[in-house]
Amino acid sequence: MHLAQLNIGKVRFDLASPNMADFVNNLDPINSIAENSSGFVWRLQDDSGDATSIAVENNPDIIVNMSVWKDVESLKHFMYKTHHIDFLKRKKEWFIPLGEASYVLWFIPEGHIPTIEEAMAKLQCLRENGETPDAFSFKSEYAAP
Repeated sequence: MHLAQLNIGKVRFDLASPNMADFVNNLDPINSIAENSSGFVWRLQDDSGDATSIAVENNPDIIVNMSVWKDVESLKHFMYKTHHIDFLKRKKEWFIPLGEASYVLWFIPEGHIPTIEEAMAKLQCLRENGETPDAFSFKSEYAAP
């Protein structure tokens, strides 16, 4: 089994705004760190190489990040032990808090590539049911089935 993750965010400004420049200008370097991280399997991307133009919830202010990892530890290492953490610490500069879960983790069979619809259903499951083995956060790390 592999670990899938979805993270959505509501941007404070248009992505072309100077207020978003540090975020936008570092998408490629951070994505490169992810792709070269131990345990990385796949990430969602459009023709530009990131996922910022992929529509979610019919809201152009919501952007998405989705990836697949070999395990929770690999994802955690990328998020908290690489240059990614510097941008995670600044997320309030670029994103408006949603007031509900904005990310979800779930296990998938090796080789499966999750869809946006599948991922959003997992996020909705987490929002409605709380932490379960089917949809969870880092707060409740479930073991792979």
